[in-house]
Amino acid sequence: MSGVDPYAPQSGDAGYDVASYDLTLDYRVRTNRLQGTAVIAAAAVGDLTTISLDLVGLRAGRVRVNGAPARFSAAAGKLRVTSPRPIVAGQAFEVEVAYAGAPGPRRSRWGAVGWEELTDGALVAGQPTGAPTWFPCNDRPDDRARMTMRITVDDGYTVAATGVPNAATRRAGRVTTTFTSTVPTATYLAAVHVGRYRTGPLAGSGVAGIPPVTVTAPPALAAAAGRAFAPVPEMLRVFSGLFGPYPQEACALVVTADELEIPLEAQGLAVFGMNHLVPAAQRLVAHELAHQWFGNSVGIGRWSDIWLNEGFACYSEWLWSEASGGRSADDCARGHYTRLAAKPRDLLLVDPGPDDMFDDRVYKRGALALHALRLRVGDAVFFDLVRGWTAEHRHALVTTDDFRAAVRSAGGVDAENLLSQWIDRVELPALG
Repeated sequence: MSGVDPYAPQSGDAGYDVASYDLTLDYRVRTNRLQGTAVIAAAAVGDLTTISLDLVGLRAGRVRVNGAPARFSAAAGKLRVTSPRPIVAGQAFEVEVAYAGAPGPRRSRWGAVGWEELTDGALVAGQPTGAPTWFPCNDRPDDRARMTMRITVDDGYTVAATGVPNAATRRAGRVTTTFTSTVPTATYLAAVHVGRYRTGPLAGSGVAGIPPVTVTAPPALAAAAGRAFAPVPEMLRVFSGLFGPYPQEACALVVTADELEIPLEAQGLAVFGMNHLVPAAQRLVAHELAHQWFGNSVGIGRWSDIWLNEGFACYSEWLWSEASGGRSADDCARGHYTRLAAKPRDLLLVDPGPDDMFDDRVYKRGALALHALRLRVGDAVFFDLVRGWTAEHRHALVTTDDFRAAVRSAGGVDAENLLSQWIDRVELPALG
């Protein structure tokens, strides 16, 4: 599945695959100044003389390949590194980049994405092509890698980031926290969030098979965050029963002191604005938690398959509604079916195109396809299929054709044909 994604052809290099990123970051909130060193361990797919990295808005000052100084140039969001010695196919190599600048979001066809300043802090909105705004990387959804981040900020600020945190160290008014993720992580799912926060455990988590959950929030919002996230342990219990064990090394929830248009998910982490600490936003919490199974563990290698992420996450909103005593999943599905029927029917779910890959119809039609499948095969077969899907492809990449095969194995040709009506045609099938 390795290669540059046609939905984002400007991103990534198919000539190598990354094994790990080791990032040392120093960030000054007041001046929005980021200084970093990235050590990228990779392996060549074919013979290489030039290594292309994605880096946007930041300037490289020094580059080494396998410890030797290397020539490099930067243009159009690419850092092109000339290896001092040819790298042959299959050979492991290491690139070290020292870089700095004032990070900010990049313009894209999906709006501004990447590093974003807050009123008193910063966050990362990486999906789909925002990662290069804060570290040099091979920004392909199919090139997942392990990650280590050492992040230093001024005392008084707290960092939440992808991975499991170690104890913070303080020196000369600066605080450094190391985060380690041993599970393969896509670049767009790596994140850093900085603010005047405090981190603490979520009540009710970390017991009876429910993973520990941490909440990082401004002290003034701690009580509101506790109330808003009180259902999370039960959500995790319900989802673990329906989808299989929680698949990530961490479960961290972050609340910013700013309002956000939408929540953001990253590997083992989800971020919400202060405006999301209301009962009406509970479905969004369920949606972002579900992404830890669908998208962040079972991942896609090409953006055209994004319905596999968003369809399952949207359907999880309906499943949680039913499990928590709200509207049944069937009632939710039929309501959204009516609304979807009133919208243009010109979107092909299996390949919506880059401009429409975040269209709400991808989310809702994907969820409806899953509900239609559930109605056809029955609950026992459907949820066995889902648990088998997450277990077989835990921290791996999948395609729509992989899901077709799983549906055919679970429900036969009839179930596969039903799925095809929803994902391979623009016409809206009957829900059943």
